[in-house]
Amino acid sequence: MTEPRIRNAMSVDVEEWFQVQAFAGTIPRDRWDSFGTRVEASTDRILARFAEAGARATFFILGCVADRHPALVRRIAAQGHEVASHGQGHELVHAIGEAGFRADIRRARRTLEDVAGVAVRGYRAPTFSIGPAITPWAHRVLAEEGYCYSSSVFPVGHDLYGAPDAPRGPHLPDPDGVTELPMTTLRALGRNLPCSGGGWFRLAPYPLFRAALNRVNAAEQRAGIFYFHPWEIDPGQPRLAAAPARARFRHYARQASMESRITRLLRDFAWGRMDEVFSTAIDAAPPLRAAAA
Repeated sequence: MTEPRIRNAMSVDVEEWFQVQAFAGTIPRDRWDSFGTRVEASTDRILARFAEAGARATFFILGCVADRHPALVRRIAAQGHEVASHGQGHELVHAIGEAGFRADIRRARRTLEDVAGVAVRGYRAPTFSIGPAITPWAHRVLAEEGYCYSSSVFPVGHDLYGAPDAPRGPHLPDPDGVTELPMTTLRALGRNLPCSGGGWFRLAPYPLFRAALNRVNAAEQRAGIFYFHPWEIDPGQPRLAAAPARARFRHYARQASMESRITRLLRDFAWGRMDEVFSTAIDAAPPLRAAAA
């Protein structure tokens, strides 16, 4: 008898192409409204691919995107996907501090719940800007603001983010906080290698990535987490010549093939929502605070 496939968690970080951290030094926030929006069309294409594959996912949506595209958020919820928070304005958590973080996640959660008409339980920090050393208060604040889990820590070394010494699996960083569901890594060659998506997925040969995720599922007997952004399947977006060469490479590399790679990934593995795949780990966290009401 064939063993059932382990179901992995599929997730999408819903943000505009010009809101990414790689362009933060080139595009000031006060210029965001001057760029044409592209996120709705790209996200609708993602919804179509998921529908074709019969896959459900978690969409971590910026509050400012929900403000501008409420009908898109409602379509995501209506198609059975989980609506979760990516914060309000794509600001780095360690940069805005505890008070700023609380205000940001509170506003985003209220916006998303008002628009979608569903409870928002999950959160992902912009650019994985949460970590035990830089934001020791973050998981507690998330619990106090009514969230149930975070998927904000990437246990790798990287120049823009990463907490290489963080646990690789679901854990409770703070006894008074929410469960952390870290991005998936593969332990090899004495280090954690990324196995979660994004730029890593676009640049790595697809068979190599598939083999790595298969190893996580089979050898470690645990579910993985995959993530990507709507702008990654949008090769027609504007080219920002003023950005540094490294930022341009990270952002634009292999966007033309990304949608077909996602289609293969949906076929090769079993997928579900974060809150369903990791329900046991999420429910292990303490109850919601009274302040969450």
